[in-house]
Amino acid sequence: MSRAGSKTRKKKVVVLISGRGSNFRALLEAARDPDYPCTITAVLSDNAEAAGLEFARQAGLEALAFSRPDFDSRQAHEDAILDALDRLAPDLVCLAGYMRLLSSNFIEKWRGQILNIHPSLLPAFRGLDTHKRALAHQVRIHGCSVHFVTEGMDEGPIIGQAAVPVWPDDDEKTLSERVLAAEHRLYPAILRLAAEGKVRMSSSGETVYSHLKSRQDDDIIISPAG
Repeated sequence: MSRAGSKTRKKKVVVLISGRGSNFRALLEAARDPDYPCTITAVLSDNAEAAGLEFARQAGLEALAFSRPDFDSRQAHEDAILDALDRLAPDLVCLAGYMRLLSSNFIEKWRGQILNIHPSLLPAFRGLDTHKRALAHQVRIHGCSVHFVTEGMDEGPIIGQAAVPVWPDDDEKTLSERVLAAEHRLYPAILRLAAEGKVRMSSSGETVYSHLKSRQDDDIIISPAG
C-alpha cells in the first residue's frame, strides 16, 4: 500500500498564481508521485498573461484567468474567484506567487485551508523586495517560509521554513536563485503535511502539529562556515 493509501482519497488542490508559477510547477512535479497525497486540479490567475497558465494547460489542468481590469471592483474580482473555487471544491488552496492580498471575506471562507510561500524567514522581511532587504541588513541566514494565510500581509501562522546561507559576494540574483531552489523543496513537503493531516491551523490561529518525525537536536545551520 502506498503512503497515501490505496483507498485514501487524494486531497484536491487549486493553485493561485500571478506569473511564471515556478512553485506551482514544483507542486505539480511532486503530485506526479503516486505516493503523494495531493492532486493539483486547477490553476487560477489574476493575470491572463501569466506563463504558469499555459504550462498548466499543457499539463492538462484547468487554467482560468481573472484579470483585475475586467472587473468593476475588488469584490467582484474576488467573487468570481470564489465562485470558481466553489465549483472546483478543493481541499486546499495554495498561493504560489499570487501578488494580490486577499480580503477578510475571502480568507474567512477558506480559513485554515489556504497556504502561502514567502521568500524570507518570517516574520523577517514581510512584503516585497525580500532579498534586497536581507542583503541590506547583512543577514547571514536567509530563506523561505510556508504559512497559513490570514488577513495580515505574510502574518499567518508559520508552518515550515527552509534556510540558506548568505555569502559575502551574493547579490540579489544569486541569493534569489538559492532561495527559490529551497522554496521548490519546502512547499511540496509542507503541502504533504497539510494533506496528511499532520498540520492544521487552530481556531485560535496557531499552527498545530501531529505525528511528525522525532526532532534531531543536533541539526544546526551555521553561516558563514570557516
